Amino acid sequence: MENKQELERMIRSMVMNIMNGTDTAATASEGALPDEPGVFSTVNAAVAAAKQAQIQFEECTLATRGKAIEAIRQSMRPLVNKLAQMTYDETGMGRVADKIIKLNLTLDKTPGVEDLVTECETGDNGMTLYELSPYGVIGAVTPSTNPSETLICNAIGMLAAGNAIFFSVHPGAKKISRWLVSELNKIVADAIGINNLIVTIAEPSIEAAQEMMVHPDIPLLVVTGGPGVVHQALCSGKKVIGAGAGNPPAFVDETANIRQAAQDIVMGASFDNNILCIAEKSVVAVRSIADELIEEMKKAGAVLIEREDQIQKLLDITLQKNCTPSRKYVGRNAAVILRDAGIEVDGDPRLIIMKTDKHHPFATIEMLMPILPIVTVENFEDGLATCLFLEAGLHHTATMHSLNLERLNKMARAMKTSIFVKNGPSYAGLGYNGEGTTTFTIATPTGEATTSARHFARRRRCCLTTGFQIR
Repeated sequence: MENKQELERMIRSMVMNIMNGTDTAATASEGALPDEPGVFSTVNAAVAAAKQAQIQFEECTLATRGKAIEAIRQSMRPLVNKLAQMTYDETGMGRVADKIIKLNLTLDKTPGVEDLVTECETGDNGMTLYELSPYGVIGAVTPSTNPSETLICNAIGMLAAGNAIFFSVHPGAKKISRWLVSELNKIVADAIGINNLIVTIAEPSIEAAQEMMVHPDIPLLVVTGGPGVVHQALCSGKKVIGAGAGNPPAFVDETANIRQAAQDIVMGASFDNNILCIAEKSVVAVRSIADELIEEMKKAGAVLIEREDQIQKLLDITLQKNCTPSRKYVGRNAAVILRDAGIEVDGDPRLIIMKTDKHHPFATIEMLMPILPIVTVENFEDGLATCLFLEAGLHHTATMHSLNLERLNKMARAMKTSIFVKNGPSYAGLGYNGEGTTTFTIATPTGEATTSARHFARRRRCCLTTGFQIR
C-alpha cells in the first residue's frame, strides 16, 4: 500500500510538472540529436516531435501507411543478421541463430493495414459504419529479452493503425534499441517523407518511463514487460495494453507421439535460450511414459541432471534470495549455466532437464533460462490440475501433446490461456512453423491477447440515417 501511494504521488507530481512546463511543440526540435534521427534528449521533446509527425501522418492514405510498412520490411531484411548479433552482444541473452529466425518472422508475419477491418450494418433506418482510427502518439515499453523484434513488431502494427510511437526502451538494451529506432525513422522518412513517427530518448530510465506514462499527449500505453511495469502503467489512469508474465506448462499424456513431443518440447524450450514468454517453462508427464519421454528429450539435445546436490547447485546460482531469477543467467546457454554450477557434461546441450515435484522453484518461477523441470503425474486429471497449478492463473500460454481429441479440447478450455498449442513446439503459437500472424506483445492481463494493428486503434461509429440500404 505504501509503495502504491508513493507511485501515485510521483505520478501526480509528474503531471503537474508537465502541465506547468514549457509548450511541448516549442521543445520538439530543441531536444533532437543531430546525428540520430528520432532520438531526443528528453521525453517532452520526443513526444512533441512525434505528435507533430502524427498530425501529418493522419492525413495520409492507407496506401501511404502500407508503403511505410513495406519499406520497413524490405529495408530491414538485409540488416537482420547484424541486428541479431548486435542484440546478443549488448544483452548477452539467447542465441544469434534463433534471433535471426525471430526477426525474419517479425518482418514476414506481423500484419499491417490489412488488419484494420471495417464493419457495416444496414437496415430500414440507414447505415452504420464502424472503422478503426488512430490514437495519436502511443507510448510503448519494450523489454531487454526480446528488444529488437518487439520494437519492429510494435512499429509495424502501430504505424498501420495510423499512430506515431514513443518507445520507452529497457536500459539493458538501450544501444540496440536506440540504433534501431533511428534506422526505422530513416526508413520511414525516406519512404513517405515524414520524420519522427518513431522516437525514443538517448538515455532511458525508470523515471523517463514514468514521465512518458503520464504525459498528456500520450493517450495509449502498450507495455511489453513484467507485472511491475504493467502495474505502473495501469496506475496512470490511461488506456493500457499490458503484456505480463507467463509460466507455460507442457503436458504430455500416454497417448502422445512421445518422440515428436520430446523434440517439440526441447526445440520450444531451448529456442533463444527460453527468453520468449511463450516458451515451455515446465513439463508435466504421465508417469507411464515419463522415462521414455526423458530418453527422447536427451536424444533431441537435452541433458538430464539426476543428482539432488547438482540440482541444488543449479538453483543456488540461478535463483536469488528474493526468489527472482539471477539476471546473470537469464537467456544464457545451458553449457554456461552448467559450467558455473560446477557440473561437467559432454557436448553443448541446448537444454537442462531434471525431475522435480510441482512445488520446486524451477517449476513455479518463470526462470527465462534453458532449464526445464519435469513433473510426473498419475493420469490426465492429475496432469491437468498440475498444469493449472503451475500456470498459476496467468492465462498466458500452455501446450499439450496427446492424440486424444477430447483431452486436448478439455485442457484448452480449462487453461483459458491466450495461446494454446496442441502437438507442437510453443513457438508455433507465434506463427513460426505454425499458422497465423506474429506478435511479441501478448496482452493477457488486459485481455487483448495476441495483439496486432487493430488493437492499436480506436473503434469509431459513424451513422447515416435513411440512406444506403438497397435490400
